[in-house]
Amino acid sequence: MQIHPTRESSDLAIAGMGVVLGGLLLQSGPVVTWGGALVLGLAVARALTRLGVSRVRAAGLEMLWRGEVRRVTTARGQELLLQAELRNRHAAPVRFRGLRAVAAPELSVQVAPEADEVPANTRLCVNVTVKGLRVGRHGIHGLSLEVESGPSLFEVPLTFANPFGVEVLPTPYNVLVRSARGGRSRQQANEGRPGRLRGEGGELRELREHQNGDPFRRIAWRASARRGVLLVREYERDERDVVWLVLDASVDHWSGPAGESALDRAIDELAAVAIRHGRGGDRVGLAVVGTRALCFEKPERGIAHATRLIEKLVHVTGCMDADRSGLDEQELALRVIEHMRPLDPQLSAHVHASELDRIARRAEKLRQRAPFPEVITQAPTPRERSLRRYLAAFGVSSPARVDPERVRVDVELIRAFERMKHQRARPSLIYVWSDAPEETTRPALARTLSERKRRGVTWKWLLMKPSLGNPLDESPKALAAKDAFTLRQKLAAERGERCLQRLGIRLERLAGGSREVALSISAPSSVPAAGAASEPPWAEESSR
Repeated sequence: MQIHPTRESSDLAIAGMGVVLGGLLLQSGPVVTWGGALVLGLAVARALTRLGVSRVRAAGLEMLWRGEVRRVTTARGQELLLQAELRNRHAAPVRFRGLRAVAAPELSVQVAPEADEVPANTRLCVNVTVKGLRVGRHGIHGLSLEVESGPSLFEVPLTFANPFGVEVLPTPYNVLVRSARGGRSRQQANEGRPGRLRGEGGELRELREHQNGDPFRRIAWRASARRGVLLVREYERDERDVVWLVLDASVDHWSGPAGESALDRAIDELAAVAIRHGRGGDRVGLAVVGTRALCFEKPERGIAHATRLIEKLVHVTGCMDADRSGLDEQELALRVIEHMRPLDPQLSAHVHASELDRIARRAEKLRQRAPFPEVITQAPTPRERSLRRYLAAFGVSSPARVDPERVRVDVELIRAFERMKHQRARPSLIYVWSDAPEETTRPALARTLSERKRRGVTWKWLLMKPSLGNPLDESPKALAAKDAFTLRQKLAAERGERCLQRLGIRLERLAGGSREVALSISAPSSVPAAGAASEPPWAEESSR
């Protein structure tokens, strides 16, 4: 148990030592005795504080979450109110200050009240306001506070380990859960573009005379009896798009403050596009690539499928897998043992951070108490996989790798484009979220785009630009470095756009934002070019 002196205690200790020193210089026994008594009193107060806090903890000072749910789902940027209780089963009241939450940095957590007193044999309600800054599975590991002694001379920091899981989904998810469900069922085509064609649809097109080969079930008997001619019903069939959403989920795109990085914005945009096309009846597929194919979901119809794509997108873009994490096995073990000690002191007792096998075995036992015990992580060895699963199950964050991976990501993008071409349902609309493909820095990707299919497919390319956020250092050197980096990114984007124009790609900027860029690739003349709309495809969903 750690005991920290307060400002008042430090002042008294300094005064007491000064009095003792002054008494020795004056050779005055009463002055030395008075100063020594003051220092001795502080030592006694410290011992009494330790004894009192030990009794309070032994009697049952604990923190509990209200309700039975230990994990919630929310949209990014939406505030969520949780309630917890501080229970004091001791016969004396407990005064505290500095109440705060121990949570992942991807969550913004505010606790009220920050300072109060828990009366004897009662409980105090605490409001915890949570706002997700970045998509993923994050954890609130508990609450921390400082218990004050009677005369406010010492304070004891206490941490109550009680994990709570918060699954943060993209911002458009909030619109999705509030929208009405159900409606008329329609038969739709597997591939093509929006239009009205003859077929077995749900809308009546016309009544015409019977011809050889018409199905018997389509005869309109009442109309035929009135006109004296055998008539059949001709229906209209909706023909919809086959949409592919391709995301460059390189760990480089996580750079920047939580919630303001290029990948944060791209995930929100992709989710809105998926919901929009899902509602429109299009078949939507998803391809997320990094140094490997993180996700490749074939196109299906329906808003339920769009929801599954959004959830899949959130789970695969994290940085806990071995090829995306900046933590090695030793650092993983250190984080695991530090997390285990307040959660289960007996299970983590007498275990050193260098004993990786023992830590992994005990982590598997404790993982069943986690908010997300079903998570799956990638690692080269079972021991490292166990350590990563433990951290992911409790929502402990991991930094992204800093190794450059642009070439390997481009290889996976090319493979994803090749797989889409060989699918049974041929794509008619492809969205790509990535950096601009310059011929000098990304020659393989530029060559693949030059060999693309020129007709029948519309491409939309949305640039991913990093965000520096608001720098803490506002010195002239820091501001000059930020301006230079911004200018460099702008020039790189312009070079990439010129490269795409040389490849024969028409460049259009969607209204509603200067950074959204749609690259429409020679669609058939009978179909209006996608991207010619006055607003980006996610503007309608975000405004509802």
